[in-house]
Amino acid sequence: MAGHGSKTSFFSGFCSSALRRKSLPEAGDPLTSLYGEGLVRRLGAFELILLGIGASIGAGIFVVTGTVARDAGPGVTISFILAGAACVLNALCYAELSSRFPAVVGGAYLYSYTAFNELTAFLVFVQLMLDYHIGAASIARSLASYVVSFLELFPFLKGHLPSWIGHGEEFFGGVLSINILAPILLIGLTAILCCGVRESSAVNTFMTATKVLIVIFVIIAGAFEVDVSNWSPFAPNGFKAVVTGATVVFFAYVGFDAVANSAEESKRPQRDLPIGILVSLLICAILYICVCLVITGMVPYQLLGEDAPLAEAFTAKGLKFVSVLISIGAVAGLTTTLLVGLYVQSRLYLGLGRDGLLPLIFAKVHPTRHTPIHSQVWVGLVAAIMSGLFNVHMLSHILSVGSLTGYSVVSACVITLRWKDQKASLDSTRCISKWHEGVICLLLVACGGFAAGLCYRFSTSYIALLVAIPIAVLAVAALQVRHSYADPPGFSCPGVPILPAVSIFFNIFLFAQLHEEAWSRFIILSIIAVGVYAFYGQFHANPTGSESRDYSDVYHRTPSEEFLS
Repeated sequence: MAGHGSKTSFFSGFCSSALRRKSLPEAGDPLTSLYGEGLVRRLGAFELILLGIGASIGAGIFVVTGTVARDAGPGVTISFILAGAACVLNALCYAELSSRFPAVVGGAYLYSYTAFNELTAFLVFVQLMLDYHIGAASIARSLASYVVSFLELFPFLKGHLPSWIGHGEEFFGGVLSINILAPILLIGLTAILCCGVRESSAVNTFMTATKVLIVIFVIIAGAFEVDVSNWSPFAPNGFKAVVTGATVVFFAYVGFDAVANSAEESKRPQRDLPIGILVSLLICAILYICVCLVITGMVPYQLLGEDAPLAEAFTAKGLKFVSVLISIGAVAGLTTTLLVGLYVQSRLYLGLGRDGLLPLIFAKVHPTRHTPIHSQVWVGLVAAIMSGLFNVHMLSHILSVGSLTGYSVVSACVITLRWKDQKASLDSTRCISKWHEGVICLLLVACGGFAAGLCYRFSTSYIALLVAIPIAVLAVAALQVRHSYADPPGFSCPGVPILPAVSIFFNIFLFAQLHEEAWSRFIILSIIAVGVYAFYGQFHANPTGSESRDYSDVYHRTPSEEFLS
């Protein structure tokens, strides 16, 4: 009986902890009194825009554009427009929340902690973090390979650099893939990030400016080589190939969430964060579209290469010096993407360390450098080990799960945080609260998107689509009719709840396009995360960041408790 009672007590305690929500301090409250040493506000709107561009534009602009064009033809331009439009919906949601929340680190984790509950926030963090860890290691190996390829342009080095230095050399049947340069690059970037946000921002500004200037030069130089006859037919494989291309190039835009995670280091976060998110996305979209038009106009899409299509296109036109610039741009692009990725990871670890969901060491901020050195070193160490020992490119098919999950939850946060009359939602005459009714509608929108994505992926009967899409539409209609919405302070996402709901639908539609192993990864990692939370997180959570472990009603509430207050 005692064992049964302890199990019941554990389960009830778990449920109570998992449903706790976080109420944030007001925007004017001093962070140091709550969290100990805080970060320093040194990033203006211009630096935030460059941060977003640095996170988004990597070597992909020199590779992905041509790779997708081999299937979509010149219609790859439409693919980027469609993907950009979908990302605008996510960016609008991020922009509203970044201006609405007090300027502290956390991003999607922080938003979901406040809008939903503690367990959802922890699951969002875990899914995002695996993406970031694998992505950082993979980018580091690509950067090492590009650096070696660039060095081999010099005749005295060509053929003299062993593969284990930068390209990777496999041992034990591919179980290990040794790469020496990738960890060295990661150590160097981690050191820069530990020095301070001013130093890392200066490096990002220089490298981002370099790659953007190179891309602009490539666009201008290529424009003089365009043959408009290469644009016909514009969509040789039909519109479905264009849509499929949009699902691929969607991930070329991700990175604006990095701006949201720099809230605590922004000089004027309520104004500058929305500007940084939206302007960086717009600039990236323009550059991608222009590159697509140039590359498909220079060379027939059937002749584009797989590995370096843009460089090969210029080489085919006799402009080899531009190919060298493209290599430099690719190195600069990968460097900034890696730098910003490491930066974002450390800030997320900092947020969870402050809230007690991870050990307190991750919450430490250096007293003079004002950087989360322990978190930063941990992030760099994990990436260095993975990139130095394993061919993480093989794990690329399980990436993007965290990004799509995080974007979907952020869009849902915009809707739930806008709901008014939440006290009335607990009317005793109702069998289900209005808040939970709204959450069910959001889940129906997500399920409709997943079902529609499966129908599209496996080319099933349109009858299934005629079931999935109407259910999602009815759920959005219910959100519109059954709830009233308040106008938030600061930037306001237009069209709530319709635009965020469309964002959720499309994100989960893309989720359905991922490899089956990505779905398995989502489920297995979620189970592991629930276990970690059950045996560690729920007992150590301390969102106030104070020394006391008193879980007050102010900072820890279930949805029902908050509505009754």
